[in-house]
Amino acid sequence: MAHVSDLIATDIEQYLRQHEKKSLLRFITCGSVDDGKSTLIGRLLYESKMLFEDQLAAVEADSKKFGTQGDQIDFALLVDGLAAEREQGITIDVAYRFFSTDKRKFIVADTPGHEQYTRNMVTGASTADAAILMVDARKGILTQTRRHSYLVSLIGIRHVVVAINKMDLVGYAEPIFREIVEDYRAFAAQLGLEGITFIPMSAFKGDNIIAPSDNMPWYHGTTLMGYLETVEVDDCRMQRAAFRLPVQWVNRPNLDFRGFAGTIASGVVKPGDRIRVQPSGRESTVARIVTLDGDLAQAVAGQSVTLTLADEIDISRGDVISTVEAPAEVADQFECTINWMHDEPMLAGRPYLLKIGARTVTATITDIKYQVNVNTLEHVAVKKLELNAIGVCNISLDRPIAFDAYRDNRDTGGFILIDRLSNNTVGAGLLHFALRRAHNIHLQHVDVNKQARAALKNQHGCVLWFTGLSGAGKSSIANLVEKKLHALGHHTYLLDGDNVRHGLNKDLGFTDADRVENIRRVAEVAKLMVDAGLIVLTAFISPFKSERRMARGLVEEGEFVEVFVDTPLEVAEARDVKGLYKKARRGELKNFTGIDSPYEAPEEPELRLDTTRLDLDAAADTVLAWLEARGMLVR
Repeated sequence: MAHVSDLIATDIEQYLRQHEKKSLLRFITCGSVDDGKSTLIGRLLYESKMLFEDQLAAVEADSKKFGTQGDQIDFALLVDGLAAEREQGITIDVAYRFFSTDKRKFIVADTPGHEQYTRNMVTGASTADAAILMVDARKGILTQTRRHSYLVSLIGIRHVVVAINKMDLVGYAEPIFREIVEDYRAFAAQLGLEGITFIPMSAFKGDNIIAPSDNMPWYHGTTLMGYLETVEVDDCRMQRAAFRLPVQWVNRPNLDFRGFAGTIASGVVKPGDRIRVQPSGRESTVARIVTLDGDLAQAVAGQSVTLTLADEIDISRGDVISTVEAPAEVADQFECTINWMHDEPMLAGRPYLLKIGARTVTATITDIKYQVNVNTLEHVAVKKLELNAIGVCNISLDRPIAFDAYRDNRDTGGFILIDRLSNNTVGAGLLHFALRRAHNIHLQHVDVNKQARAALKNQHGCVLWFTGLSGAGKSSIANLVEKKLHALGHHTYLLDGDNVRHGLNKDLGFTDADRVENIRRVAEVAKLMVDAGLIVLTAFISPFKSERRMARGLVEEGEFVEVFVDTPLEVAEARDVKGLYKKARRGELKNFTGIDSPYEAPEEPELRLDTTRLDLDAAADTVLAWLEARGMLVR
């Protein structure tokens, strides 16, 4: 069964044509530490004759230096490429390897077993059609086995092999194999995993990898390679699903051609099919299916094509073209599962960028319903998700998107979360369903708008957002600015941090999660007041850049004025009007900004007030002069 073709030497073009038409199976190996994942992949590469002589020579040399198998070849070294992996004998990063047989091509991802690398495992599993879950026959089902089984079920991998490895170390005993099978079936039932295949093997010795093992005559099932060569590829299943084409590019090379390019996520499309563009809901008919090799009579899931339509309708990158008979859903609020992948925790109320397909929108985690303990499957109440945590959350977007539930379509139901400041990918998520309120709540049109209300007051509504350390003078300056504006006949309202916590935010504490929610609520109130035409002043520490950026994004361009009351920590602490710094230094006040909770200073505020050289009156006049210069105060 090893992949050796005479055509390579005699007719390379024929060999390449045959190779091109083979189906491609993507699969992962996962399980607990030292269960033999890398050894198995190394064995598959070796048996499929995918190694060059210099690679074999190198691994033989490395086996003597790093190997764990004595004088024999350590196949794991073919995959464990990082120096840290070889030194520790573990997998850290996701390692991808390609190999092929006469029947099929394969891409295998060797995923790490340690809990701190859960995000790496999720990354490797996100594109897999099948999973090989390694179990050490000596140890049985471990906590790590349960964790990875949960992740496999969560990500929606439908084909699972439980490879009970190292049978050579337990004397190829059938009772041990049967006991592990029964234990795993009981656990898998809780996850809803079905159609599991159990294979006893030895990756090191090669038992039941390529050919049936003479050492286990009691086993009459498939070999691992036999399973991999015949299991259904996910593309085949997706071809039977409803048609979806996420638009990646609007192809307009000249005035006479306008096509919509992308990779078909699911289903089949033909010229003449009626389609619906979402989220707009406009409908048309497919005119042509264009490819580099000419027009097609039909295209299926997995193919990259350009569609032209019979009608001129507005379609943009990120839209989804669906079949009229079974269109995707459209909503802006969802329940979802999120795997958090960043060192800084995920906080409810904090805005992130959400990327689904080719569309990027602003998303806010409105509620963390619970975190899943992946070892016990217990639901745990939390206010934030730490690195590698998995939680079920409600999420709200700033605009509707087209989607399918992840269990039905990975491409239109999976997303990533991106930090708005660093552009780092911080989380991966799976959409479950649209919340009912997403369909039942709509914006009500009103005839009197923001401009009319502001004109009546002879001013332009805006937010003066005073930020700085406790004791910097935010409230004092904001109060004086409001007095001066009021004396000039302007309509204002001051939202002060302490005053708001006596009512609207009396239920919030001072943890990072509560601080985020505190600012979110204040920003929403300020937005409503700007809509009423008021000049709104807010005096809050607001220590995090993300929340100040979120507040800015709620109002229109030019309506948000960030005023950084710039006071060094030692100066603010010396003032300590309320005695809070002393309490924080004594340990009586936790999560106090500047002491044991960070303050992220603005980088480009509209106004910077240095209170070490400006008194209150001068600082207030600076703010008024800035507003006057920009025409925001009409007299």
